[in-house]
Amino acid sequence: MSNDIHRLSESTADSQAAWPLDPQVTYLNHGSFGPAPIPVLAAREHWLREHSANPMDFFLRRMPDLLEDSVKSLAHFLKGTPDNLVFVPNATAGMNIIATNISLQPGDEVLLTDHEYGAVIRIWGQVCPPQGARTVIARLPFPVTTQAELIETLFSQVTPWTRVLVVSHVTSPTGMILPIQDICARARSLGILTCVDGPHAPAQIPVDLQSLDCDFYTASCHKWMSAPFGTGFLYVRSRFKQGLKPSLTSWGRSLRGDAPNWKDEFHWPGTFDPTGFLALPTAIQFLKEQGLDRFRSESHALVRSSRRQLIDAVGASPLFPDDATWYGSMSAVELPIPEDSTRPGEMHPLQRFLWEQHRIEVPLVRWRERTLMRVSAHLYNTQEQIDRLVAAVADWMSGRRS
Repeated sequence: MSNDIHRLSESTADSQAAWPLDPQVTYLNHGSFGPAPIPVLAAREHWLREHSANPMDFFLRRMPDLLEDSVKSLAHFLKGTPDNLVFVPNATAGMNIIATNISLQPGDEVLLTDHEYGAVIRIWGQVCPPQGARTVIARLPFPVTTQAELIETLFSQVTPWTRVLVVSHVTSPTGMILPIQDICARARSLGILTCVDGPHAPAQIPVDLQSLDCDFYTASCHKWMSAPFGTGFLYVRSRFKQGLKPSLTSWGRSLRGDAPNWKDEFHWPGTFDPTGFLALPTAIQFLKEQGLDRFRSESHALVRSSRRQLIDAVGASPLFPDDATWYGSMSAVELPIPEDSTRPGEMHPLQRFLWEQHRIEVPLVRWRERTLMRVSAHLYNTQEQIDRLVAAVADWMSGRRS
């Protein structure tokens, strides 16, 4: 056992050294802004130098093939078809493309869940009214106990006017893994378009796009894949590819005279920096070398420890069962904190205390009139950091009660 602990300590130390994080900061928020490790940053720097050596040659002759190589690497990692995948800056950009390309009719409904990311709700809330359509927010069970209960509750809120189902693969505010394959299959049987919001899924959990068989899937790669910021993708069912338009109009064709391809609208958005996308294969290789199974098991163990300790130390409440079926490298718990005067967008007093007094980065969010703390972990995090977080939260809570 002691040898196992020693090896684990060594592997964690090696992983910590691979990230350029400030050693004075306890960073437990990879789920929001996951920094890229040093090898990935080096790969981006390499491509930046290649680009700068002869931008004319790079943009006009080399870039289409280089981007397609990165597409193939990502599609292989996600078990998808390269011809159905394009790069976009992030999941928000991808969701905007989906929302503005689906034609809705008066009376149509777009169904989202109350675990959905706020920006996604806002996107659909803006595109629906001009078409006479509307968004409907489905409330999922709370606390949830079984996947069957979750699915039945979701589809009990489908109506004859439901045209599109927008659903997270892993929810942002709560960190819950949804039974996405069963949800998509059920929606498909009802003739409902499926749009999966997936920025927290790739790498945190296995993703198989072909088996999932949704209509649209969009995600950011800067989160659990640890690719550079500004890298995301959009995966589209074949029948929707032709005529799909990005939010930004440019030339819509390869500048080297290639045969037209639906990806041209997305991969030539005017002059831009493609180096993050070209570093994506290095991010995938980095995770494979570190060990995907190791990453998933170690990060889950840390997050599980945070859940259990917060429940024991401060009376936090779990939102779903303590099982890897329900959460991976990220999970939220409800803290026993009554609603305060914090305004929307303002940092919660506890979050401010953790940063200012302890240099701990962890988000607190208001959800369903509850205060949630969402802890996420990657290979650079340690049990000592989890212990530090729990002790600091208990200290703040004790001060409130005294």
